[in-house]
Amino acid sequence: QVQLVESGGGLVQAGGSLRLSCTASGPAFGNYAMVWARQAPGKGRELVAGIRDDDNTFYVDIVKGRFTISRDNAKNMGYLRMNNLKAEDTAVYYCAVGQRYSFSASDYPYWGQGTQVTVSS
Repeated sequence: QVQLVESGGGLVQAGGSLRLSCTASGPAFGNYAMVWARQAPGKGRELVAGIRDDDNTFYVDIVKGRFTISRDNAKNMGYLRMNNLKAEDTAVYYCAVGQRYSFSASDYPYWGQGTQVTVSS
């Protein structure tokens, strides 16, 4: 069983930056694939970035070049660095882990509670 807690959200002006953190508890964090997803009001949850257990990373086009996903397995931590934020990035952001990497949210059994990111224009 893995438990995840996100932090680092907040209010930021357009063009600004934030770094989200995901603290994991439980065994073998380094063996899991990790993703960051977001859910804006009235919309479904969408994955925005993923990192495999071999540290290969993947991004959806709308965040590519602006967001960077990373992990520190020794600290059981995952991160999402977000630069050049836009109003449309406003959402609740979640981290999730699973044993098999995919870009389908249903493949990730462990989710945090989310952290709110609000970007003012």
